[in-house]
Formats: sequence, structure tokens, C-alpha cells
Amino acid sequence: MSATRRIGARELLDTVLDEGSWVSWDAPPLSVAEPGSPYAADLASAAATAGTDESVLTGEGRIRGRRVACVAGEFRFLAGSIGRAAAERITLAFERARQEQLPLFAAPTSGGTRMQEGTPAFLGMVKISAAVAQFKAAGLPYVVYLRHPTTGGVLASWGSLGHVTVAEPGAMIGFLGARVYEALYGKPFPDGVQVAENLHARGIVDAVVPVERLAEMAARTLSVLDARHTDHPPVPRPGEPTPDPYAGLEPPSGAWESILLSRRTDRPGVKTLLKLGASDVLLLRGTGQGEHDPGMLLALARFGGTPCIVLGQDRHRKTLEEPLGPGGLRVARRGIRLAADLDLPLVSIIDTEGAALSKEAEEGGLAGEIARSLADLVMLPAPTLCVLLGQGTGGGALAILPADRVICAQHAWLSPLPPEGASAIVHRTTDRADEMAEAQRVRSIDLRADGIVDRIVPEHPDAASEPEAFCRRMAEAIHQELDELWRSDPRARLAARLDRYRQLGA
Repeated sequence: MSATRRIGARELLDTVLDEGSWVSWDAPPLSVAEPGSPYAADLASAAATAGTDESVLTGEGRIRGRRVACVAGEFRFLAGSIGRAAAERITLAFERARQEQLPLFAAPTSGGTRMQEGTPAFLGMVKISAAVAQFKAAGLPYVVYLRHPTTGGVLASWGSLGHVTVAEPGAMIGFLGARVYEALYGKPFPDGVQVAENLHARGIVDAVVPVERLAEMAARTLSVLDARHTDHPPVPRPGEPTPDPYAGLEPPSGAWESILLSRRTDRPGVKTLLKLGASDVLLLRGTGQGEHDPGMLLALARFGGTPCIVLGQDRHRKTLEEPLGPGGLRVARRGIRLAADLDLPLVSIIDTEGAALSKEAEEGGLAGEIARSLADLVMLPAPTLCVLLGQGTGGGALAILPADRVICAQHAWLSPLPPEGASAIVHRTTDRADEMAEAQRVRSIDLRADGIVDRIVPEHPDAASEPEAFCRRMAEAIHQELDELWRSDPRARLAARLDRYRQLGA
């Protein structure tokens, strides 16, 4: 089913790992077959065919110099099936990686549970999943590369538990084997479903990556997921207080001018900010659970030397005809969980015309997703930074606002409704939107005066007129704030965040 040449475990490891860095962790596998039995003969034949003693190899190596634990499947050994010996080997690898505080890279390929060993082998997936859960609970990164094919219990356990999951082009990936489906139901399984590219489109895998690019992708991913603030010296901050954003410039005539400037279609959005101001950017896809909303970007990135998880509302992918829905907030909550798992800084970037007001949004639980996002962010142990980049309308903006620090572009704004909507409610006409914007204190200088925003990043005269300079200025501000937050005491930081929002409006 795959046009890509299938390679074995050893060739994969040779391709991904630095030359000469592989060290096996494998002891002789458990004895699982009676000597002289047909199954013993099958195992011996499989070993001769595959050139491995079991369906997985485990050990450690280096990816661009970074030490990493590895688990690689070997399909030529009884279709990569997982029996008791393979399950024990995988479990031991996760336990050792946890003890040695190593990130783990897994590259499964398997037909699933080994049928010759029945239910005891089937239950091995529970043992493996428990080991993965303990590994992740220790705050260690887990990256998965799904190869052709990966099916059954392997996909339903360690194949689907990665922090980041990518797949081989054209790979068949699915829980139910097509052959089993046809035997049970007398018809072929629908084409194009269990294919890596379809799963990527559906938000189940983050990317489709050929093996030749796998080392580069893994290195970039781990440079963010496995980073620590001690890797770099502290970043100097500008003198305090934060300089007046209008120094030497004519301030806007009012809030309405900022709102109009923020709506310019050529104003740089989150993707432009990442392109011009960040490095090691890796876009993730959807919730990982079959849902993708193009209006909520999720990425790994570095600003300066500081790694982070980025949640960003993509102004160029959402309009009033297709606004941010509950799925977008579920994507955001995946990012929040990643930050919590790995104790990585989280950057949320607000730039939205507002969340969906529709039957689908109501039935999809939009209000509940806003509430859960707010609660998750307020209590997140990891450092948090919010960036008001452009438009900030309603619950869609508020859902990703709570943070330790909030910085704001000069012409960004935050409001319960678009000013036109507020005007319609108060004055029964949209014609007084400019008055409502002024009265509601939505612009950056008002937000700072009211304690909602900590820092304003200037625009000269507006971001659309100087996109590259503005994005670099904003990126530097993000870098400075993140670095300071990441080095702060976690308990004091969380206490200060809770106090910040407790005191708002008091």
C-alpha cells in the first residue's frame, strides 16, 4: 500500500542516529515457546529472516548530538507483532529512559498483537501503556514515527501516546486490519482512510515526514521539547518602566483608529511572526484525536534561545464566515497539556474576530471549552505569556488570555464584542461603534492602565507598514519575557498569577 520503500529497524536507526552512536540495551528475549514446538520454529525462522532476535530493538544513540533512547519495530519479524518478549523489552526501555532522564524516540511498525500468544500478549499493551504514562509523568519528551504499517494494539497503545506524532508517507495506519475487516464483513475496507496523509488532514498525526528528513525533524522537535532554561544565559531586559510606545510619535486619535489598523488584511499574523521572529518552528496538527481547526495554530518554537509551545489564532485562516469553533479550543487545550507535561513555557497569541455563534458551536460545547481553557490556563504550572497581536474579540480571545504576563501590540485591542456589536446592544445601531470602543477602554494604553496588559510593543506607525521590523521587535519582547518567567520560582509565579486575576476589577 505504500509507495515508500520499507526499511528495517537497523536501517532506520542508522538513518536517524548520528553515525556510530547506537548502543543496544537488549538482553536475550524471554523464552516464550516450548523447545521443538512449531512456534519455536516460527521464531527461529523469523529471526533468520529479519536479522533480529525479536520484533523490536531498543537502545540509545544521538540525534544531532543529543542523547536519546530509541525503540524501533522490525516488521520482518512475524509482521512486527508484539508478544510477551517484545512487550517486556519495550517496557524495560521506557523504564530505563525514565531512570536516565532521556527523551525517547519510537518508530513502530507492526500488525499488532502476536496471535500465537493470545490474550497474555494482548494484555501486554496495558503494561507498555503504563510504562509510557510513567515516563511522560516524569516530564520527559516522547516522539513517535509511525511506519508502514502500524495497526492494532500497537497503534492503540504506545503508537498513539507521543507528545509529537509523525508518520511515514503513504503508510497504512489504523486500528482495524483491512484483512480482518473484509473477513468479518465480506467487503473491503474503504480506500484512503488508513493512510498517513488522511490522518494528518484529520488532525491525528502532526506531520508526514520521509525517513530522509526524519533526523532533522526529530532534532528540531527535541531541541524544543528537551530544552532547559539552564542551557542559555539570562536575557537582558530593557530598563524599567517599559518605554512609552508613543515616544516621538503621534498617538492614534482614538481607539477606533487602532481597531481599523488592526483589521488591515495585510497586517502580520501569527504565521508571519513565527516566520520572521522564531526558530526551530514545528507546526503540530489538530487535537491528535481526529479534530482539526485551521483557525487555531499549535506549534513548537524558539524565541531567541527560549523554547515554547505556541497557541495562535490565525487571522488569515478565519473570517466571520468561518469563525473559531470549539474544536479550535480543543486544539489549544492540547497545547496546554503539552506545556504541563513537559514544563515548557506556553505562548498564546490572540488575533480573532470572535468565536463562532452558531448551532454547531453550541452543540459542540463552545461555552464549556472556553471555561475549561480559562481554568486550564489559570492553573497551568508552566510559565505562560499572552500576546495580544491584533483583534481581540469576545470569548474566543478571552479563552487563551490568562497568563503570567501579557504583552500587547500598540494597535491591538480586547473587547467583549466587536465595537459594532456593542453599539447595537447599547444604542440600537452600529453607527456609534467608535464611541463604544472609546468608552469600553479596549485599546492597548487603556489595557495597560487597567492592569490587564504589562507591556506594549510599538508599531511605527502600524504593523502592516513595517511587518519585518515589527515582528522582530515583538519576538524580542517575547524572548525577554519568556526567559524571565522560565527562570522564576514556579510556586511564586503561580501564586502571583492567581493574585493578578483575583485583583482585576477589585
